[in-house]
Amino acid sequence: MAVLALQEPHDQVNSAQVLRSLHAAIEDFNQIQAPGQQLGKSPETVLLGSAAKLDSLGLVSFLVAVEQRLATDYGAPITLASERAFSLRNSPFVTIGALTSYIETLLQERP
Repeated sequence: MAVLALQEPHDQVNSAQVLRSLHAAIEDFNQIQAPGQQLGKSPETVLLGSAAKLDSLGLVSFLVAVEQRLATDYGAPITLASERAFSLRNSPFVTIGALTSYIETLLQERP
């Protein structure tokens, strides 16, 4: 498995890299989910709210899977569920697309 580690602060993170990591995390997560609870890879896939396939525990489990994949792919731990994330006006956990954007922001802000 290739590590997508960003070596310098000026290295740019792009959506394609983040999506590859996120899709790999979804595939890993779906392996342990019942067929009706598996997540799609579409940016519109709902993660939070009444239309979501996951309950709150399922969302937390998914976020842990994503954090683990990001740590593997980028060579450093990244925390998704933080005070910052929960204080944002628009939750980064509503859809796959929102989560992708949030991850890009976190990766770009790394020292």
